[in-house]
Amino acid sequence: MKLTADAKGTFAIAPTPFHDDGRIDERSIDRLTDFYEEVGCDGVTVLGILGEAPKLDAVEAEQVAVRFVKRAKKMQVIVGVSAPGFATMRSLAKASMDAGAAGVMIAPPPSLRTDDQIVGYYKQAAEAIGPDVPWVLQDYPLTLQVIFTPAVIRKIVMDNPNCVMLKHEDWPGLEKITTLRGFQKDGSLRPLSILCGNGGTFLDFEMERGADGAMTGYAFPELLIDVVNLSKAGKRDAAHDLFDAHLPLIRYEQQPGAGLAVRKYVLQKRGIISSSAQRKPGATITPTAKAEVEYLLSRVARIDKRANLGPQSSAAG
Repeated sequence: MKLTADAKGTFAIAPTPFHDDGRIDERSIDRLTDFYEEVGCDGVTVLGILGEAPKLDAVEAEQVAVRFVKRAKKMQVIVGVSAPGFATMRSLAKASMDAGAAGVMIAPPPSLRTDDQIVGYYKQAAEAIGPDVPWVLQDYPLTLQVIFTPAVIRKIVMDNPNCVMLKHEDWPGLEKITTLRGFQKDGSLRPLSILCGNGGTFLDFEMERGADGAMTGYAFPELLIDVVNLSKAGKRDAAHDLFDAHLPLIRYEQQPGAGLAVRKYVLQKRGIISSSAQRKPGATITPTAKAEVEYLLSRVARIDKRANLGPQSSAAG
């Protein structure tokens, strides 16, 4: 089923599993996909920024995307197709959609500076992938250094009918969500799904501002699902209490450069991926950092027993 503006819930951002020698770990892809489905994710997004997509060649990127898509049974799969050129973007989008993906995600190149440049780029990108491919606009200025004002987002969405979702990752960005929902109330913006990323750092209040859910890659997607569902049910204190218990580990995971190493380490401890390795160039988690993560896990486990991982787990190779 293709992605629509009605999408909501929790879409996990999946890391790309590698063996220690840098080869793609297809069996871990399968386990990771199964895990996301088992815990109740509504979807999964692959080949995002933390999916190490730039470290894959075109053939590998297609293989990874198709593997996730084919393995997923109940979840919608969104494929990141951001690329320096539109030919590569078009090719990966076509292969992904042909395999059964729900849609694609497009991040802006860091060279964009003016509003006109941003709007023009997305018009060309939408033309490149074709009018029948639903796509997600990724707004992540902390990493991509491209600033989207609410008015520019509205212009992109209104100019491109197949833009059905905003991946909101601005910081601070709560007022942006309020402004966009205000545009919808006054009729100047059509329906748009808003899922929030940035490691889930502000998910508690983003939901209260009108977000439809989460799209990020915290090592405990169950927490994201619970916060989204509790918020939707109006159980504000319960949502914040659970979120607050995880916040120190969420913050630790958000360290630039080191964060993906932490996330992969915890997923390995959970027995979901075989190795915490990143493809080079990439950070590795030090013994000191591992000890800090273990301490944080023990503190989270006081409130949420799912963080009580015990000794190092190992996924079957």
